[in-house]
Amino acid sequence: MSYNELLQRGTMDFPIEIYEINEHHPRYEMVSHWHSELEMIRIIDGELNVRLNNSTYTAKQNDILFVNPEIIHAATPQKCRYECIVFDISYLSAAFEGSRYFFEGLLNNEYFLKEYIEFDNSEIHNLVKNVFELMKNKSSGYKFKVIGEMYKVFGEIIDSHLYSHISGVTEITADKNVHKLKNVLMFMRDNYDRQITLTDMANAADMSSKYFCYFFKEMTRKSPVEYLNTYRIEKAARKLITSDISVTDVAFACGFNDLSYFIKTFKTYKGVTPAKFRRGE
Repeated sequence: MSYNELLQRGTMDFPIEIYEINEHHPRYEMVSHWHSELEMIRIIDGELNVRLNNSTYTAKQNDILFVNPEIIHAATPQKCRYECIVFDISYLSAAFEGSRYFFEGLLNNEYFLKEYIEFDNSEIHNLVKNVFELMKNKSSGYKFKVIGEMYKVFGEIIDSHLYSHISGVTEITADKNVHKLKNVLMFMRDNYDRQITLTDMANAADMSSKYFCYFFKEMTRKSPVEYLNTYRIEKAARKLITSDISVTDVAFACGFNDLSYFIKTFKTYKGVTPAKFRRGE
């Protein structure tokens, strides 16, 4: 998603959410966004090309990625199934006073978890896998077990030194280019449902239109128009499977003023027409 994600994860008393992603999911391609929560990504099969601020990784089956708070991240799947757990670190901090220093360090960008962990680190992978399985199975006592397993994950992270304590992390999140990108992504989020121009987007980033195109492609690996279309199609896909409004109304609600162009663009990104997508074909 191309914005600062402001969602309620799970419930107020258990702010942890799991997402299971395959090619039929409306957000199969994870477009650039960021949030204040920590995210764990686990690859089930296939490959996932992941971009975290200015770093890129190609994650494969059973690999794990940690997305630190406030990091702009995006992912392009290659015949991939993957899972994500997003959770509020402060919830874990509040549950156990002894963990407060470390978790607040993560929230304040004083600590930075290692982003990409290949499958050869079996201990951390087994612990993370347990968290995902508990979240999916949801036994009557799963919330207690999830919290316990989460603390084991962070205990292993500390024991195995899978984090850094460096001032450079602040530079990463405070980077002027990242700040400018966040501004334009928020502009897209707020205005995707109306007609916006390249000049509008460049102004949001406080850049000339010519330089903005180069900058945006460097930061996201997409042109501004490609990116905006990706976001609009993502929003359209979600509306198609969560409402019964007509395809025409979905198109107009997502910033497309030409139905045939919307259908053509949707098929380009999703491989099927909007109607077939809605029917699950």
